[in-house]
Amino acid sequence: MTAVSPKSTTAPATRAIEHRARFDHIRYANCWEDAAVLCDALRPVAAGQRLLSVASAGDNALALLTLDPSSVTAVDLSQAQLACVELRVAAFRVLDHDQLLAFLGIRPHADRLRVYAGLRSALSPATQEFWDTHQGDVRRGIVHGGKFEAYFRLFRRLVLPFAVSARNRRRLLAARDVAEQRRVYADLDTRRWRALFRLFFSRAVMGRLGRDPEFFREVAGPVAARIFERTRYAMSELPASTNPFLVWILTGSFSDDALPVYLRPEHFHVIRERLDRLRILQGRVEQTTDGPYGGFNLSDVFEYMTPSEHERVYADLVRQANPGARLVYWNLLAPRGIPGALSEQVQPLSAEAGALHQRDRAWFYSRLHVDRVNGP
Repeated sequence: MTAVSPKSTTAPATRAIEHRARFDHIRYANCWEDAAVLCDALRPVAAGQRLLSVASAGDNALALLTLDPSSVTAVDLSQAQLACVELRVAAFRVLDHDQLLAFLGIRPHADRLRVYAGLRSALSPATQEFWDTHQGDVRRGIVHGGKFEAYFRLFRRLVLPFAVSARNRRRLLAARDVAEQRRVYADLDTRRWRALFRLFFSRAVMGRLGRDPEFFREVAGPVAARIFERTRYAMSELPASTNPFLVWILTGSFSDDALPVYLRPEHFHVIRERLDRLRILQGRVEQTTDGPYGGFNLSDVFEYMTPSEHERVYADLVRQANPGARLVYWNLLAPRGIPGALSEQVQPLSAEAGALHQRDRAWFYSRLHVDRVNGP
């Protein structure tokens, strides 16, 4: 694995994110971007191409293997996140699909530590050390181990029981169509629901308990109100029972009808057969050397960058792109798009991105970008 860049000596306000936020724990035990949307955005350019992906927990890097790329390079600043990827890969290699779901924590399992002991020799020394000291997360199932997942557990315990009745939650997930969902949402959309939601998803609470406060440095204006409006859209306009993100938030796990793309049974064998195409690296996303790339999964990596850092990193990525390559990324609250200096080299596929965003089941993002590097 490559090393993280050396410690910066610049002023705190302009130092890179790896020197301002903590990366010594699992922040995300799952990827909270919709791989179905991601794969559709990259499908036109992915087959036979090298792809670059923010690693996060590994879900979406693994999902990209279904597009038949020549390789996927998964990169992250956090060794904890890379440990999540490595353990998933090891589990894919030796477990069948039912065993995989049980080991990860989506179905019951009597002894996950015994399974981990059988997988341990396939892991790098750094990843062995990480999971050896986080056996409680292995025992519970690693999809439950992140700070962001703990934040949603608090939401289920402290907000949902007082804001949305168990009956209405069941009705929402059992709705047969969007029209029925709208009726259910109209019943649960009370002043109490709105007030508690906006308190829990405020900048202060989410920064302390969910995302790192540094991730909000570049965000202007209200946070909770924007997330609330996107949540209203998801709960009333997107199919609920098959939405893995909504099912997780409301119930505490995925269901057989609402699995992330990489865990769907129809993709299991394809991903397993292509695991050798996945390379895992530690470092900054723009500093890899595996390119040039035909496609980029950039998560919301620009969200916490200053405008000048965003411009620099974006330019570095474009220099590693093949003509016609696509860059896919999300904005949560901080608007980031194609830097003006690159407007003649890269064009936004705005109509395509907008259509994909309309059905994005990870609804909390304010915008999806699909940008195309000019070329044949």
